[in-house]
Amino acid sequence: MVDRSTIFALSSGRPPAAIAVVRISGPQARLALERLAGRVPQPRQAALVRVREPAGGEVIDEALALWFPAPASETGEDVAELQLHGGHAVIAGVLNALSGIEGCRMAEPGEFTRRAFENGKLDLTAVEGLGDLIAAETAAQRRQAFRQLKGLIGDRAERWRQALIEALALVEARIDFSDEADVPEDLIAPAAQVARRLRDEIATALADGGRGERLREGLVVAIAGPPNAGKSTLFNRLARRDAAIVSPFAGTTRDVIEVHLELDGYPVTILDTAGIREAVEPVEEEGVRRARARAAAADLVLWVIDASASGAVPAEQPAPKSDSPRWLVQNKIDLLSEGASLGAFAGSSHQAAINEYQFVFSVSAQSGEGLEALCRALTEFVEQNFSASESAVVTRARHRQALEETVAALNRALVEAASESPREELLAEELRHATITLGRLTGRVDVEDVLDKIFRDFCIGK
Repeated sequence: MVDRSTIFALSSGRPPAAIAVVRISGPQARLALERLAGRVPQPRQAALVRVREPAGGEVIDEALALWFPAPASETGEDVAELQLHGGHAVIAGVLNALSGIEGCRMAEPGEFTRRAFENGKLDLTAVEGLGDLIAAETAAQRRQAFRQLKGLIGDRAERWRQALIEALALVEARIDFSDEADVPEDLIAPAAQVARRLRDEIATALADGGRGERLREGLVVAIAGPPNAGKSTLFNRLARRDAAIVSPFAGTTRDVIEVHLELDGYPVTILDTAGIREAVEPVEEEGVRRARARAAAADLVLWVIDASASGAVPAEQPAPKSDSPRWLVQNKIDLLSEGASLGAFAGSSHQAAINEYQFVFSVSAQSGEGLEALCRALTEFVEQNFSASESAVVTRARHRQALEETVAALNRALVEAASESPREELLAEELRHATITLGRLTGRVDVEDVLDKIFRDFCIGK
């Protein structure tokens, strides 16, 4: 059953604040506004009102009231807004007054947006874009989320779905009306032509290397290396705060510590990992295991060594194996005696180890020497990885899975269409499956299994 109760919530930031916005949506929104404000202003025009407690008439605040009658509202229902002074007492007084009106209740997280989805104001990809826009931490994430909110993938998926429906109609016309004189003999060929064109378009959208998901989640840079190489000091330098404990004793860092940064408008997560060596006790062993796992999964590994130590990069202790690029960071160059060479370059075995790395940097995390070049290289690395990300259509694993299933169904349909004796029923079934999969992407068909997961992370009042 559809919940027809009227919902309300604080839709602005946490008080105290200069302004607080209380939103009301549902069939009782007009009555609630009349009870509190004494009147309903003209649609979409702000009016100055005195907000009163309905039971006793006590003035709670002087505020702006707005009225958005259905269906021309954000949720598709009758919507009222009160723009109040943002103090705790004012907000509490208004929310308490609303809760006393029959048929009104406090909204659940994401319920306003869910009603907008259910009333056809937003499709599912736009809802996800709105969630990403709220959670965006960088300019690039904001731009990508806004494009998705405005139909970057949703409009395209709906266009694909409509084309598939037309192709399916051709095949089903051949099945159901094959004995009719005005139905052409060959309807499979034009249907297959549509399916092939859409298959190629969707496959092109999928062939983006996961750039959209990477921009949404951010690049991961892992700082790894042997104990006492200065990893935590470098981590704090990059984070520009004391995020990790620095100690001269080996094994201080036991778990993976992470901090989120913005480099040139793009999101980056820096990881500080435990020193990688043969562990001497179970807790350190687990820390080393996690360090290896996170380094192997990172987009970039900074392998940090103590440049002042002899044999700093022994051949038997390479960085964790990973398909991602690895950079060598020779730290503690401030401890080198004047005229001394970096120990990492001494000997053929060390030079062979050096060659495994894409770049080599010599720095002092303690004094800051050489860090400017490292940071500049990191910024360039991030820009190169994200240069084409903002044009990516796919931004979530759910999108990718739905589109991959669609391509698989279209491939099966094309194989059937190309056979010597195409079975029209099987061809229609594959086209129908592809249509349903695309419908699930935008929420055009049953998606109850994903709705709760999507809306649970929304804030109350949105």
